[in-house]
Amino acid sequence: MASAAGLVEVFLPFAGSGVEEMLTGMKKLYPQADTGNGLTEKSAQLLQRYFSGERVEFRLELDKEGFTPFQKRVYEYVAAIPYGQVKTYARIAAEIGCRGAARGVGTAMARNPLPIVIPCHRVVGASGAMTGYSAAGGIATKKILLIMEGVTLDGNGRAKI
Repeated sequence: MASAAGLVEVFLPFAGSGVEEMLTGMKKLYPQADTGNGLTEKSAQLLQRYFSGERVEFRLELDKEGFTPFQKRVYEYVAAIPYGQVKTYARIAAEIGCRGAARGVGTAMARNPLPIVIPCHRVVGASGAMTGYSAAGGIATKKILLIMEGVTLDGNGRAKI
């Protein structure tokens, strides 16, 4: 979905919803947004390339209107985490100048409307543990995405950090 300002939300198909059901839900959430313009088509093409295993940089215009200043800082930082790498919530908080705000980073990740584009799956707990993933499929999807990107997980499913 995109507005005049940029991409609003990415809906991943992991939840098993059909196309019509997803489109109906998107229109209810974002009545002013568009599902079929150049930006949404470019986004879909990039996502398709990503899911086929290609390293993709998502340099897309994003509609940041609904983001708090803190979320903007977190999302900008997380968007720059390279393919195949992970960072911890605490490290992100410290590196954006908010030491001690790891839970705030986690909350921002839980509210991320642009999974994959803002790669919240690359954010893990202090021990490398998968502490949550709000996109469809939850932690199982997070693990699949990290493995697809070449991140090594230990026997307990923790990422090497």
